[in-house]
Amino acid sequence: MAETTIYDFVGGEDFFRKFTARFYDRVKLDNELKSLYPEEDLKPAEDRLCLFLMQYWGGPDTYSQERGHPRLRMRHNPYPINHNMREKWLACALPALEELAPAEPAYTMMKEYFEQAALGMVNTHAE
Repeated sequence: MAETTIYDFVGGEDFFRKFTARFYDRVKLDNELKSLYPEEDLKPAEDRLCLFLMQYWGGPDTYSQERGHPRLRMRHNPYPINHNMREKWLACALPALEELAPAEPAYTMMKEYFEQAALGMVNTHAE
């Protein structure tokens, strides 16, 4: 019997579309965080994050088909990400996750992933 993925457990693409929409609604309100995004229109970034998260949590591999290996650290390296920016990113991601309130163990797994992944993106200690 196949193991249920987190992607399936939380409801598939619909969950991740809702999450990324809520996340980017918050990003748009934080000018400092929004300034890290090279595009004025955040929809392409929203779509990329959605596809990445769907793939990461066991959904379709569309992200890799379209963009290759995620290489998260390398893709984020051009942007100065300090601990303050990490906290700002989490201040957008964690409330979006809390609003959707996926059942355990998905909630804890996703929360811990976001915290660790955001820490992994820190590439400067400059303020």
